[in-house]
Amino acid sequence: MSFLHFPPWLHLIIFLSSLFIILKWKATANRRKRNFPPSPPKLPIIGNLHQLGKLPHKSLWRLSQLYGPIMSLSLGRIETIIISSAETTRALLKTHDLQSCNRPQTQAVKKFSYNFLDIAFSPYSDYWREIRKICMLEFFNMKRVLSYEPIREQEVGLLIESISQSASCGAVVDLSEKSIALTAGVIFRIAFGKPFEGNGFHELISEIEALLGSYSASEFFPVPFVGEVFDWFSGRETKLERVFNEMNALFQEVIDEHLCPERLKPEQDDIIDVLLAISKKQVEPCTVVITHENIKAILFDIFVAGLDTGSITIVWAMAELAKNSKLMKKAQEEIRNYVGNKRKVTEKDVEELPYLKMIVKETLRLHPPAPLLLPRETISHFKIEDYNFYPKTMVQVNVWAIGRDPTCWKDPEEFLPERFAESSIDYKGQHFEFLPFGVGRRICPGLNMGVKTVELALANLLYHYDWKLPNGMKEEDLDMEENSGLSLTIYKKLPLKLVPILYHP
Repeated sequence: MSFLHFPPWLHLIIFLSSLFIILKWKATANRRKRNFPPSPPKLPIIGNLHQLGKLPHKSLWRLSQLYGPIMSLSLGRIETIIISSAETTRALLKTHDLQSCNRPQTQAVKKFSYNFLDIAFSPYSDYWREIRKICMLEFFNMKRVLSYEPIREQEVGLLIESISQSASCGAVVDLSEKSIALTAGVIFRIAFGKPFEGNGFHELISEIEALLGSYSASEFFPVPFVGEVFDWFSGRETKLERVFNEMNALFQEVIDEHLCPERLKPEQDDIIDVLLAISKKQVEPCTVVITHENIKAILFDIFVAGLDTGSITIVWAMAELAKNSKLMKKAQEEIRNYVGNKRKVTEKDVEELPYLKMIVKETLRLHPPAPLLLPRETISHFKIEDYNFYPKTMVQVNVWAIGRDPTCWKDPEEFLPERFAESSIDYKGQHFEFLPFGVGRRICPGLNMGVKTVELALANLLYHYDWKLPNGMKEEDLDMEENSGLSLTIYKKLPLKLVPILYHP
């Protein structure tokens, strides 16, 4: 017997390995010829998916330190480019905004947006332009935002009442839970015209976000049919259908309530009232006909975009201040000196509190609610720094990385609200080193609504209470780790629990 005799299966391994090396060499040569941005090494079939980790924004930032601010990845068969600097973001979202303002059409997005009838995820088209125009004119304009001031102030008042009950007996308060209840209460009343009752709604939104934040196997697997088999075995399709049906039933129930002839006329129209009124006035032919599905698609956007982003920002701001008692005291002094003995902070007061606004900005810089802006898809070919961006390429901007870029920010890892004292930088899309809400045609249309809730809540939390860490915890021991779940947004991993001490002016 010869020691050089190979088992039959080894020939297959040698053949497949040789084939893989040849294909990899050809792919690399083709990439150089196409002048695509540099890429980390990838594995067969899955490409770079294994390198995303539990916190993709951090993994992508680390990779960008090796491969540059314009970096390409293969997420299975999905060609993706990651942007990680302010200058390249300016080139993409200002110079080439129109050429890169489409959205990838994933299965989950298609399902939850009622076949792309929403604003955030809808492809760039005549429909998108018209529906966005309607929404901006009807309920995202500043006049409408200001008209909801009483709702925001009432909901913040309920938050303060709830915390005061805990403060009266020295109990620990879960600010993560309280913040979610606040933002849900505001959005329910603005969108549905009724108070928030819980009933598992936040859990439903979390499930929706988890499905939106992940791909089905059929979308990235080189052979879609094989991916569909994986999806079937994993139960993803069944879960997608179940979660959508729950969301759809909730939205339809509220629309039916609004259509009921016996419903009492509200003092102020909510978003469903506004959209139903537009639907009744429409005369054919119209570019956009507002149906119940259109309304539900817009509600999907409002809840997914608004529910967590506001509460997350409140929690991160309070966590940073709890770790920096001097900064918290400075903010409290500004608020208490201005407000005096009025016993509450109003939205008009907030406009006179510059340090509070700096705290909100600094929180959004260090902790953007969505660390990766919603992905865009290129419409036509263009170049940035001699790199080719081909049509149908997915592009994502890592705003978390840009917010911590030392070329843009001094001491970028430090929480320093004062950095905005002599700066005109804001979050409305004009400063590419600071884009928590995006920029250009795809900027978040509801940013003014969300920021007003955050500012008002923080002002009242800091006015009414002194805060201390529970159980003798030291400031440096407060956990600031981000969550590792599948989500479009990034939470504080552990709930923020603090002890409120009632302030007596």
